[in-house]
Amino acid sequence: MELFLHTTCNLETRNLISPHKQSFSFNSNSLLVSPRRVTLSPANHGGRFVAVSASFQPGDSIPSSNSSQSNHDEDHFSLAQNSISGFLQQEIGLSEADSDFISENCHKYRRMIVDGVRELEEWNSWKGNGESEGNEGLGFKEKVVYMVKQKGDGGKVAFLESLGLSLSSAMYLAHYLSSESLPKLLHKVKYLKEIFFSGSDEKGLVGKYARRMMLYLSIPIDEDVQQTLSFFEKIEARRGGLDMLGSVDASFRFLIESFPRLLLLSEENDMKPLIEFLESIGVPKDCLGKLLLLYPPIMLIKTEEVKRRVAAALGKVSVVNKDSGKVLLKYPWILSPSIQEHHSRIVSWLESESVLKMDIDHAIRRWPLLLGCSTSNMKLMVKEFDKLGVRNKSMGKVIPKMPQLLLCKPQEFLKVVSFLEDLGFEKEVVGQIFCRCPEIFGCSIDKTLNKKLLFLTRFGVSSIHFPRIIKKYPEFLLYDADKTVLPRLMYLMDVGISERAIAFMIRKFAPLLGYSIDKVLRPKLEFLVKSMKKPVEEVIDYPRYFSYSLEKRIKPRFWVLKERNIDCTLHEMLGKNDEEFAADFLGLGELQAHSETS
Repeated sequence: MELFLHTTCNLETRNLISPHKQSFSFNSNSLLVSPRRVTLSPANHGGRFVAVSASFQPGDSIPSSNSSQSNHDEDHFSLAQNSISGFLQQEIGLSEADSDFISENCHKYRRMIVDGVRELEEWNSWKGNGESEGNEGLGFKEKVVYMVKQKGDGGKVAFLESLGLSLSSAMYLAHYLSSESLPKLLHKVKYLKEIFFSGSDEKGLVGKYARRMMLYLSIPIDEDVQQTLSFFEKIEARRGGLDMLGSVDASFRFLIESFPRLLLLSEENDMKPLIEFLESIGVPKDCLGKLLLLYPPIMLIKTEEVKRRVAAALGKVSVVNKDSGKVLLKYPWILSPSIQEHHSRIVSWLESESVLKMDIDHAIRRWPLLLGCSTSNMKLMVKEFDKLGVRNKSMGKVIPKMPQLLLCKPQEFLKVVSFLEDLGFEKEVVGQIFCRCPEIFGCSIDKTLNKKLLFLTRFGVSSIHFPRIIKKYPEFLLYDADKTVLPRLMYLMDVGISERAIAFMIRKFAPLLGYSIDKVLRPKLEFLVKSMKKPVEEVIDYPRYFSYSLEKRIKPRFWVLKERNIDCTLHEMLGKNDEEFAADFLGLGELQAHSETS
């Protein structure tokens, strides 16, 4: 390690061997040196300066000037913080709490001010008088205030940095906002935070919506959507990504950087009228933030223009005013001019595929992201539907039920087709299942479909029965087996039906899996046992019993048979149509008359 010191001296070059632990004093700092060589040599400026170098080994003491300098800096920064806070209170009129927060969180601005004061002092020192015009006799704190005033931004740079902006962005934005006073900006920022981040977003749902909107966008876009995408990308590049979109601490600075015009809006004339309109069309107050974060440019549009766009966009899909808010929350970009222009192309193409206008409207209301997708992408999916025999009028059944299938990738759709074919279904039957329950084809095989089959296996249903069960009741594949189906089957076990018998009932009548305990199973079993005086086991042989209306079929037929003292099985009582039942058990017409009187 080498220490170099310049001093004024007219000495010849000398080699000195320092005595053990001899102390040398340089600039008032004590330096202990072990016996090492110290060299003094004349410099090139007339021999006046001597360069002194000392060699040190590990374990030698090192000068401690850095720590004292660090303490000095900390003192200056602390003083600067207090000075900036005092300036914001006394000169700008902010509250003590706001002033303290800003001064504590503008680290780079504070460093810039402190450096400016030091440069000022250094300049004064070079002038030789220690003072300069306009700051004679000022202490450090007064010089900080002097320097803050010299910046001429009225504290806006410090405030903007305290919001999380970089110093360069804060300086640029402060210039952009030169016409706004700091108190007004502070008030606007508080209001913007309130409306943009209303409601909790602990699970990052706002970010999930943003990601989905980006995923299904495949048409040329306008400047508003482009700016929104840029805003999303800034957040996506940070730790936590778009899941942090709903976090004020993570997102607000990027919101302001991307849409600085927000800070030029009038709260009374621009922001509040828009918020009142959105609430009037059904956007809940705690959901306003989600809507605004997903499409910030809506704030920059005049309220009358927003009303016009809402009427134009939602009127095309027959949305009544009370439901407008729901559709906007699903897809705020529906107010974008580029999205609205694409609407007519979507409608024209679907009508050419024999989909009725009312079904198209229903599909768009249910899944408005369709409006951001290119028809060329959707045509690829329709080709796959056609291969399953789903065309023309059948499309009108599929698209309103599951419009998001039009946005799937063909390879993902074909995975589900292959899954069903592997279970033993012919392509024609797969098409029938598709028409009846298209939602299945948007499910994950591993996370959803296989888990449902595994559930059946746990109840003793063999895989050879899967095709029959799925064909008869494909809706089962959409249920949450543990939360929805399991309680139903456990109820049947609680009333005395064995697990093996339940498996038999499922194989025989798969819709049993879909019946509610309170609305179907319990009332019908109670009538069976208490009124009909039949054992619970009767439903094992005829689980279809649960499919008949208790009031319109089960009770009327039972009371007719009871009056005639006729005893028969559930299948004999319920499995016949009215004409067959009357012919077998009654005089023609008596059942209908009894049903009306009862």
